[in-house]
Amino acid sequence: MSLPELNKPAPAFDLPATGDQQISLSSLKGSKVVLYFYPRDATPGCTTESQNFRDGIDAFTQAGAVILGISQDSVASHEKFKAKQAMPFELLSDEEGGVCQAYDVIKLKKMYGKEFEGIERSTFLIDEKGVLGQAWRKVKVPGHVDEVLAAVQAL
Repeated sequence: MSLPELNKPAPAFDLPATGDQQISLSSLKGSKVVLYFYPRDATPGCTTESQNFRDGIDAFTQAGAVILGISQDSVASHEKFKAKQAMPFELLSDEEGGVCQAYDVIKLKKMYGKEFEGIERSTFLIDEKGVLGQAWRKVKVPGHVDEVLAAVQAL
C-alpha cells in the first residue's frame, strides 16, 4: 500500500463516530482537519494524547480546525472513553481497518516479545480543500499537540 502523499488529496473516509454520527472527509470540506490515529481507548499514551488535544480545543477551533480521533475500537468503547475524558470532539471507529490502511498506520509492533499488527500513533493535517498538508508518524506524545497546533495556525 502506498503512503498518502503530501499536497495531494487525503484518503477519503466515511466512518461511524461518537454521538451516533457517520463522519466523512467530504462533509468536512471548508474546515482544517486534524486526524489523529491512536492504538487503543483508555490506555496511558492514548489517554494523555487525547487529553492534550482536548485541552487545546479552543486554540484549534480558533484556527478553524476540527479534531477527530480514530482507532479500531468500537463506537461503544469510544463513547465511554470520550465521556470519561470529557472530549469535545468526535472519535471515529475503524474496526475493519480500511481507513487505517489507507493512511498506512497499521504496522507490525512488538509487546512482551510478541509481534502483532496495530496502529502506529500518527497525526495528519488536512486543509480546507481536503489536501494532505502534513503528516506526523511514530508520534511521541509529549509536545506533539503544540507542534500540530503550530502547523494548523501556519496553514
